[in-house]
Amino acid sequence: MLLAPIIWVLTVGIVYFFAAKTWWFPPPINQHGMDYDAQFMRTLIVVGIVFTLAQFALGYVIMKFRNDGGKASHSHGNNFLETLWTSATAILFLGLVVMGTKIWAGVHFDEAPPDAIPIEVMAKQFSWNFRYTGPDGKFGHTDLHLINDAGGDPFGLDPKDPAGKDDIMSGSLKVPAGKPIKLIMHSRDVIHNFFVPELRMKQDIVPGMEIPIHFQADKIGIYEVPCSELCGLGHFQMRTTMQVMSEADFEQWKQQQAANK
Repeated sequence: MLLAPIIWVLTVGIVYFFAAKTWWFPPPINQHGMDYDAQFMRTLIVVGIVFTLAQFALGYVIMKFRNDGGKASHSHGNNFLETLWTSATAILFLGLVVMGTKIWAGVHFDEAPPDAIPIEVMAKQFSWNFRYTGPDGKFGHTDLHLINDAGGDPFGLDPKDPAGKDDIMSGSLKVPAGKPIKLIMHSRDVIHNFFVPELRMKQDIVPGMEIPIHFQADKIGIYEVPCSELCGLGHFQMRTTMQVMSEADFEQWKQQQAANK
């Protein structure tokens, strides 16, 4: 007898914690993040309504058909109702998938804008490294045999290639606010995952593959970049930051890095 009220109370409590956003995402810092959150809320509302109705219906069934000492009976079901709710579930699910596909494809399938700033990313156990072009706008040639972490060269720049003389390397990601960014990602060892919660973006980085992804960050600040793919015993310490700067500060940072080479 008490089971039905317990289910109803738990349902109300669960709905409250989601509706009040007791545990929630950090605020988005770009349009993609806002679109992502809007789609997430639409999905959550639809699923929440179905969940609430289902749990209250479950409590009602428990009370109505509880054991009252009488003779047990059975039902062969209702084909019409089963067809109806199965079809409705499929339509809702597919509809939400179609609505969300455009948001996901905008990052993973669409090409980066022509003026996007290219930044090469090197993931390895258990650190991140980023490479920027210098004034010539070109990346220098790299060779795996030339990698020297102790010497500050995690990319293996070829000293014979003049295009790499002005390349800038950094242990943290620096980007200008309001400008499109194209990341060119590589892994030196195992699968890693680039994740910035405020961008609402995650992307696996697979060894032997060059994986591009593009975004734009609009809010100045410093944001954590953890690896969100279990990559070994030191996975917990594989994190860095993304600093979103004004365009003037970003250019000043690049000039300072070039002057220190």
